[in-house]
Amino acid sequence: MRNDLILWADDEIDLLKPHILFLKQKGYEVVTVSNGRDALEQCEKEYFDLIILDENMPGLSGLETLSRIKEISPEVPVIMITKSEEENIMNQAIGNKIADYLIKPVNPNQILLSIKKNLYRREIISENTTSNYQQEFNRIGMQINDASHWEDWCEIYKKLVFWELELTQADSNMADLLKMQKVEANSAFVKYVKKNYERWVTTEDHPLLSYELFKNRVFPLLDRGERVFVILIDNFRLDQWKVVKPILSEYFTFDEELYFSILPTATQYARNAIFSGLMPDRIAKMFPDLWVDEDEEEGKNLNEAPLIQTQLDRFRKRYTFSYNKINESQFGEKIIQNFSQLERHPLNVCVLNFIDMLSHARTESKMIRELAYTDAAYRSLTESWFRHSSALDLFKKIAEKDYTVILTTDHGTIHVDNPVKVIADRNTNTNLRYKVGKNMSYNSKQVYEIKAPERYGLPSPNVSSAYIFATNRDFLAYPNNYNYYVSYYKDTFQHGGISMEEMMVPFVTMKRK
Repeated sequence: MRNDLILWADDEIDLLKPHILFLKQKGYEVVTVSNGRDALEQCEKEYFDLIILDENMPGLSGLETLSRIKEISPEVPVIMITKSEEENIMNQAIGNKIADYLIKPVNPNQILLSIKKNLYRREIISENTTSNYQQEFNRIGMQINDASHWEDWCEIYKKLVFWELELTQADSNMADLLKMQKVEANSAFVKYVKKNYERWVTTEDHPLLSYELFKNRVFPLLDRGERVFVILIDNFRLDQWKVVKPILSEYFTFDEELYFSILPTATQYARNAIFSGLMPDRIAKMFPDLWVDEDEEEGKNLNEAPLIQTQLDRFRKRYTFSYNKINESQFGEKIIQNFSQLERHPLNVCVLNFIDMLSHARTESKMIRELAYTDAAYRSLTESWFRHSSALDLFKKIAEKDYTVILTTDHGTIHVDNPVKVIADRNTNTNLRYKVGKNMSYNSKQVYEIKAPERYGLPSPNVSSAYIFATNRDFLAYPNNYNYYVSYYKDTFQHGGISMEEMMVPFVTMKRK
């Protein structure tokens, strides 16, 4: 295997012999030329791993040589060295995608650092990230064992997501170890939720929950005279927010927190709780015409605007609002075109359904399943969608105006791979992460069961109705046609049950820069 080959072009190359000798001692092969034309000739003959280019050469200038090199070998990193500190030269060099820009005089260690940064960046980052996670692994394990409060779980989950993103970017072999630690964390988190959930929904001692978002976060902003956009992205997890955040950082500053989705972590329950400000059983009792039972064919999220109005009325808020659901790019473009109409309202609510549609499409389409086979690929698709979507255009438009933006979701999703058998009648709902019905048969050790729904803020379609929730990476499967069912739904993204990914979700308050 050959050493890295470097081309160094400088009209004073003879004066740089100590630098070149230093690099050779470090294991690099260095080819030297004294002008731009010779540099181009060498590039035509040989592939170089990196090129060092003097900006101020007679004949073909450094910038002209750089432009021509990029036509021959656009992927090769070029370090430009110059005596000039003129900004326009820097701008031109950056515009031609240089890897680094050094100002003379330079010492050999500066050159070496720049070479390492550009040739071995991934390897160095990967090695360092792997080492750092190995050191952190035991600390996170202790935090998991000691966690006794919902704030502890927020910190654990944020750490796990941080390392998941770091290890993915570093292409590290620690990913499997992290996956095992997430499974361990989710198992402990499920026990914590089972022990505390009833208390959360019956007392004041609880984390921020779905039905409190408007009361505790949105209304105080409106009462202070701020104009607010609430943008809810369905199925939006913390890791997906973290890959979207850099795209929005050009336009906004952020105040980030996590809140807990109620159970079931599904649109009918969690999102309706957000917009109504009520737990599901109270929606069903107070507004029966706006609540859709599990066994009804009607869409479960058709009454969101009326539910928002009921909450405004109940808290005696006289703010006008708009409600928009964006399922396709053309709907987003239409909202942007008619933005002046939205400016009439102090409150605007938008629901973006792309990630929810991606989740369903991934289940049903082999091609989408291949594109989003892993959590990392799922994040990548989310980022790509957002970067090229009308949703980003909407955020840019909002940034031009004097609005506070709340970006959140109703629940997250989890990658499921372990089937758990359930026997139920045909009236039982179809969700794979929770079931509500009567006379269901299952192993109670494998699920979280609620046999008295009213104590948990849940409606009972029948007198003997019960709820069961899948946990960890499980999904609920019927014995009929079991093998086909399992193979179809294994390794899909689902929601409705209990996991860190589904329950602990981002709530971000954004101010324009």
